[in-house]
Amino acid sequence: MTYTVYGASLSPFVRKVRVFLAEKGLEYTLEQVNIFPAPDWFAEISPLKRIPVLRDESDGQNVTFPDSSVICAYLEKKEGGPALYPADPRDYGRALWLEEYCDSEMAATAGMGVFRPIVVNKLMGKEPDRETADKTVAEKLPRFFDYLEKELAGREFAAGDAFSIADISIGTQFCNLAHAGVTPEAGRYPELTRYLSGIKGRPSFAACLEEEGGVLKALGF
Repeated sequence: MTYTVYGASLSPFVRKVRVFLAEKGLEYTLEQVNIFPAPDWFAEISPLKRIPVLRDESDGQNVTFPDSSVICAYLEKKEGGPALYPADPRDYGRALWLEEYCDSEMAATAGMGVFRPIVVNKLMGKEPDRETADKTVAEKLPRFFDYLEKELAGREFAAGDAFSIADISIGTQFCNLAHAGVTPEAGRYPELTRYLSGIKGRPSFAACLEEEGGVLKALGF
């Protein structure tokens, strides 16, 4: 197998890369890595000890890239298949912005405020911290939902007229929120709800979510 992805399947950033690979029609092996704490060897390929890491052993090479955005940009340049970055400059810029928006502050807020207190706590044998999660949902997530409701109104895809890195980056964050039992209220966020239904229904996302559902079921979710 040419590509190996190191990471945990419930990570939104690992899912981001897996969906990207699936949309490109590329085969890969997923090597599960627990970063709580990360093993010593992992620092050699991920200096920040973050997941995912992609290893490319094609053409006799052995190179690694330790960041989801870098991995996706690399694969876009290296591989054929459907383009996952818009060709139009404005749509391209919009896609990169939405990727950054979801990967940075939204991911930090949703991850530390909802997913980690609920799902990661359970993975580590701790009691879920429902108080922190509920406070985050009530006070911190609405601004992200409000912004995306406006930006996605009337759109099938987030940037341009085709599925792109923007859709992957948005969708994967909402998958993790859903794993923790949080979804945007349909009455308040009809456009966001409609959009997410279409994105998460794609085979690339559905395959990951089916696999992850088994992990969550084993945890009692």
